[in-house]
Amino acid sequence: MKKVSFAAIAMASLLMQACSPAVKKQVDEQVMETHVLHENDVKTLTPDSVLMILIEGNNNFTTKNTTSRDVLEQIKESDEAGQHPIAIILSCIDSRVPVEYIFDKGAGDIFVARQAGNVIDADILGSMEYACEHAGSKIIMILGHEHCGAVHAAVEHVEAGNMTQMLAKIEPAIKSCMNDSTDTDSEEFLSVVTRKNVENMVEQVRRDSPILNEMEEKGEIKIVGAIFDLKTGKVELI
Repeated sequence: MKKVSFAAIAMASLLMQACSPAVKKQVDEQVMETHVLHENDVKTLTPDSVLMILIEGNNNFTTKNTTSRDVLEQIKESDEAGQHPIAIILSCIDSRVPVEYIFDKGAGDIFVARQAGNVIDADILGSMEYACEHAGSKIIMILGHEHCGAVHAAVEHVEAGNMTQMLAKIEPAIKSCMNDSTDTDSEEFLSVVTRKNVENMVEQVRRDSPILNEMEEKGEIKIVGAIFDLKTGKVELI
């Protein structure tokens, strides 16, 4: 009797499975998203609808229902179509805050700026102005996160090289959250400072960028703050 190899049996099994309607349906449902946003797509959106898109994307992330994407194909398409992101999000540089992932977005969907402690400077403001005034983004989001190392370093008054000037931008949030009985080592205090720092940065965008402030007053954009929870993956608007 002729012997049949294990490899041959495995291959035959795979071929039979490939013919199964159930398997074919599963493959069809996993078609990779390749579409990128075009100018007309973004023009039809309002700041409120963009904010809802981001919230729904984060819900996809937390429920493990994210969109399958062929990012390389999206990049290739956007090279021809141009980029028209719906929002610009300033986050901390923390490696545990993968911005595109936590909002279930692909190439060409959002601008992402990163700076330790999600603090604002002239270059960040210029990037936000470019995103909104030139490229048509509808939302500016300052995204802080729990257990932020930059906030902790600022509370500890760390001074070293260029970090000194950067961490000093968080100092106003620290001072406004302190009183005589404050335990600056507590997680609760760090959380309160993190939120206050986000609020301060939102107000700084409005104060230091007349362009963006006017766009928001006209209803063309919204400037919002949010906190990312490392334990749950949830983004909470504040």
